Amino acid sequence: MRTQKGFTPALLERFERLGRGASIYEHYIPWHRVSRSDPASIGRSHLQVWQGRQRELLSDIEWVTFFFCSMLADVVDIREQFPLNRKQSTHELAAYGQGLLYASEFCGTIEIAKELGVKHPKIFFGGDSIEWVMTTDLLLTLKTSDGKLQLLAVAVKPDSAKNKPRTQELLDIERTYWEKRGVQWLLITPELHGAMVAETLRNSAAWALGKPSSGEHINFAAASVQRFARKSLTDTLRYLATEFQDMDMAQRAFWQAVWCGQIPLDLQRGWRPHEPIVLLDAASFLALNPIASRRSA
Repeated sequence: MRTQKGFTPALLERFERLGRGASIYEHYIPWHRVSRSDPASIGRSHLQVWQGRQRELLSDIEWVTFFFCSMLADVVDIREQFPLNRKQSTHELAAYGQGLLYASEFCGTIEIAKELGVKHPKIFFGGDSIEWVMTTDLLLTLKTSDGKLQLLAVAVKPDSAKNKPRTQELLDIERTYWEKRGVQWLLITPELHGAMVAETLRNSAAWALGKPSSGEHINFAAASVQRFARKSLTDTLRYLATEFQDMDMAQRAFWQAVWCGQIPLDLQRGWRPHEPIVLLDAASFLALNPIASRRSA
């Protein structure tokens, strides 16, 4: 069972000493972790392996939002539970060696809260207090067509939480933090994608994010699925399994082709194999993904 310990100033200092929130790619350590040594989060947590590192996601909706992020063709890194600097700091892209362009310093959350006229969150323990370290749920690093890197910040909230006054104040601090850095910020809630799409992603992620299929197998699955449009997914998978001589390989090739957009499957159809395959045009498929279409609540 998870421990019921609470956050204290000493615990936040320990997180800093451990290097949480630092580094990039597979070396990154999230600020909040799914760990017995960490205070328990509200709701279910999930561990999801992606690109050589176990991702630590603190809720069902954060897990689903991560799936949407992993479907982007230009995403090269995703840092979850990313801590925002309380004081002035260099740009977060500086960690990738982006040079002098990001050497100047930007406002921290304490200064931003003062600018906005709202209280910065604090924690109190035994008469001691310290400013809370705010976090962004998912910080994406994208590579543009000319090889440059850019960031996309994503906050995740339940539909009901975004309307609470204090939550709005905290989101204002977070949004302003990224705006001052020239980073687009999105607020994702379940209403932006729908329950059926989320269910499809949850039930297919094991194959989509599992052992990578070869490009040849993914291309074959994408080419073959046109023959089975409006037929059941079962028929398609049986055909692919016969060709690959392996049902697991068929599942991975199919869903990885969906994930990268080569099979523009209507994700609202549900994930069950007996349901017919319904294909969309590229624009409609993209619109199912609130991250790809940059929708924000």
